[in-house]
Amino acid sequence: MRAHHGLTLASSVVGAVIVALDGTVLTVAQPTLRRDLHASFAQVQWTSTGYLIAVASLLVFAGRLGDRHGHRRIFALGMVGFGAASAGIGVAPGIGWVIGLRVVQGVFGALLQPATLGMLRAAYPPERLGMPIALRTSAIGAAAAAGPLVGGALVTPFGWRAVFFLNVAPALVMGGLAAVVRGPERTPPSRTPLDLPGAGLLAVALVCLVYALVGIPDSGRPADAVPALLGAAAAGWGFVRHERRTASPLVPAGVLGSTGVGPALGLLVAASVTMLGALFASSYLLQEVLRLDPLQTALRALPGPVAMVLGAPVTAVLMRRFGPRRTAGAAMLLLALGVLVLSRLEEASSAVPAGMGFLLVGAGFGMVMVTATAVVVRQVPVASAGVAGGLQQTALNVGPTVGVAAASTLMTGTDAAPGPTLVVLAGVSLLGTPLALRLPGRSGTRASPKVSTSLDQGGPPPVEGSAPVP
Repeated sequence: MRAHHGLTLASSVVGAVIVALDGTVLTVAQPTLRRDLHASFAQVQWTSTGYLIAVASLLVFAGRLGDRHGHRRIFALGMVGFGAASAGIGVAPGIGWVIGLRVVQGVFGALLQPATLGMLRAAYPPERLGMPIALRTSAIGAAAAAGPLVGGALVTPFGWRAVFFLNVAPALVMGGLAAVVRGPERTPPSRTPLDLPGAGLLAVALVCLVYALVGIPDSGRPADAVPALLGAAAAGWGFVRHERRTASPLVPAGVLGSTGVGPALGLLVAASVTMLGALFASSYLLQEVLRLDPLQTALRALPGPVAMVLGAPVTAVLMRRFGPRRTAGAAMLLLALGVLVLSRLEEASSAVPAGMGFLLVGAGFGMVMVTATAVVVRQVPVASAGVAGGLQQTALNVGPTVGVAAASTLMTGTDAAPGPTLVVLAGVSLLGTPLALRLPGRSGTRASPKVSTSLDQGGPPPVEGSAPVP
């Protein structure tokens, strides 16, 4: 059993790291890729946009596939496919092939991401999930910090193709192990029929939303995104209407109706909007106002991912002692305070206030990510763990896109002044704080003393197919 738990945790961590590292190293490789393939800036941008659209549109459906066919099986398929697509990009003869294979890579990335959480939920009882999720978060933070350095070390001597070959061996090895090694299952896979119409409507809504948000920074004109936003709203309305009427919805009512799951997803969106928007604005501030080069900017921002790496395990301990509600509330305040510190930077500022601001931002975001993810994964039935993981990953994909689009729009409207933009983003974090008050407390309850769940009581996991009693 311990070996099975160890392999499950290792698979979850490696899968999350591969996806996180892939995105960060690509940003370093894109200029060289553009020159080598004689591509335009728009074409290079689509190597990221195509991947993001594919991932965001399929995450929830991929989670449901894991619930139905087994998370380990879907994880293995996602990892092997992700590694194979990476190898294909590494030998791609032109930019069109790179863009197409990045979309394929996004499809397989969508398969493996919810499975990394679904496997943890199936392997660990609720009272023991905090530390595995914290270790997974620490690994993501480490990948985010190491990505630019690894990318630079590979691209300089070997070229842009090396950053894609980096994924191939670990992806194929972990995918193969997950396919071959069998362990005890806490519950059998669900045989609930797949809601293909619901999956299609949700995919259309998310594709339109992501396309609109990505286009705002490129064009600088928010009005250009209106048609896509209207399409997202129409498809979203159709999805909600369909889910209420179908007998086998893509997102079961018990998932969002579980104690604290909706507020936890809202917290993830608010925190990631603040975090990525602040990184976008503060990078401009450091390079354009403080006149730092990209390497100096990265070094000033380094305390952020370091705090995320070191703080995640501490958050698991705090959550056990004080409960998700207080831990998440304190985290959102830390995040807001860090963004406010960054908003006060000026040309004469030293490295200390910048480092302190990024430290607070990283610590706050890491705490929110661990706490909210733990609530989402713990509170849903095991039979819906994949859907919960898909919703969590969707929040963490859409939130950053909204943050960058909002920061870009605000800076355009304020003549590229990052200070006021950062103040607004700090306000977003503060507005998200009330959501923390709706999370379970230390005893696993929300505000009402009549509510009781197994979140922190060490009790058995919820019965498959049922939700905690509200």
